[in-house]
Amino acid sequence: MQIPVGITLLGVAVMISALAVVYSRHESRKLFVELQSLQEQRDEMNVDWGRLQLEQSTWTTHGRVADTARERLNMVVPETKSIRILKY
Repeated sequence: MQIPVGITLLGVAVMISALAVVYSRHESRKLFVELQSLQEQRDEMNVDWGRLQLEQSTWTTHGRVADTARERLNMVVPETKSIRILKY
């Protein structure tokens, strides 16, 4: 008994379609895993960014700059009589 050509072609088409669905699902899962990984990386970077902003604001406070100038560079606030204003 011979299988009609139409049935054979239909079977081949069904197999190709099934393989395409499997491939599509696999790619979808792979991309979803990558998306989750990138979102975790983004969240970690946001935490680091916040920490760095806080650190920068700490380093640039007026009191910290003034203390560092006094301690490390031996700078002092000049007396009023020694201040000169230049106009150009």
